Amino acid sequence: MTVGPGHERRVRVTVTGRVQGVWYRAWTAEEARDLGLDGWVRNRSNGSVEAVLAGSRKDVNTMLLLLKEGPPLAVVETVVCESFRGEVERGFAQRPTL
Repeated sequence: MTVGPGHERRVRVTVTGRVQGVWYRAWTAEEARDLGLDGWVRNRSNGSVEAVLAGSRKDVNTMLLLLKEGPPLAVVETVVCESFRGEVERGFAQRPTL
């Protein structure tokens, strides 16, 4: 099932730094599920991590703050956030590397 405009906030995020091979993707999925967000996360072949987050404004904002810290072994350099207008499936998934 997909979710349309019912979410208060939907964003696409790109995170750079040491964010692959440090449990960042799995950690992101776990944190997003704990917040009740919908969306997905995946590694990119350029070494970044990309995610789509959808949910209440408060929960998406909380997740954005968490992404700036990351799990203990990560070293986050940048978090770039942009509005996302696409469809978002219910639940939060880890997708394969693109």
